[in-house]
Amino acid sequence: MNAPDRLPLPDIQSLIDLRNQPINRVGVTGLRYPVRLSMADGSIQSTVAQISMTVALGAEVKGTHMSRFIEVLDRADIVLDAASLRDLTHEMLARLGADEGHIEFSFPCFLRKAAPVSGVQSLLDYDAVLRASVVPEAGYCAEIEVRVAATSLCPCSKEISDYGAHNQRSHITIAATLCGDLRLEELVRIAEEEASCEVYGLLKRPDEKYVTERAYDNPKFVEDLVRDVAARLNSDDRVSRYSVSAENFESIHNHSAFAVIESDKRLTRGRKTGARA
Repeated sequence: MNAPDRLPLPDIQSLIDLRNQPINRVGVTGLRYPVRLSMADGSIQSTVAQISMTVALGAEVKGTHMSRFIEVLDRADIVLDAASLRDLTHEMLARLGADEGHIEFSFPCFLRKAAPVSGVQSLLDYDAVLRASVVPEAGYCAEIEVRVAATSLCPCSKEISDYGAHNQRSHITIAATLCGDLRLEELVRIAEEEASCEVYGLLKRPDEKYVTERAYDNPKFVEDLVRDVAARLNSDDRVSRYSVSAENFESIHNHSAFAVIESDKRLTRGRKTGARA
């Protein structure tokens, strides 16, 4: 007896659920996938991302169709930039029949840097995250996050010491919600420019002399780091909301110094408008 070519298979996910409990986010996470990034200089960079894709699920639906997330991602074959991330988010919602959803790509990216004196070039790695979401009340929203390694030198140590000052490597993390075209490389530069000194993958002796003296001439507490980065973000109309944090891996303590500033510039503008009225 020959088996039929196609057996009718039940679609359990589409059954009615009687518990009357909606789910805020359901989907796939921890998915590693090769992606290509559109860089500010026009080049395309390949990397591997850790991806999360979720949608909201109505109270009456038993389950989502997990395979469709992978199908959306695999068919896209995209080069990630602001436009393609928006398209991918809306494609996911259409494929899953949802009106609310979230996508997150976490990945390392590499920027080529020239040493400050010798000009010798090398790559430096940065951790980055691209997030996109659609919420019925707010519409589409995109966010870029970067974590940037930098140098900070303690102003207090410099002031009280007859010679020298302790310094440390810092991580400056910026997460910016966008209302304009802002590239992750620009956020990296903001963090590096507001540190005591930036770090490099490769330095010759004249470069080491420069970065040592640059940090000494530009001392900053962890509080200075976040305030100076926040000032740059406050003046950038392409950023509507942000979080900036700094962690100094202290060279004279067995703990880190930490500071964070969070701001929703839309609320700030609203308060100012109300005050004038």
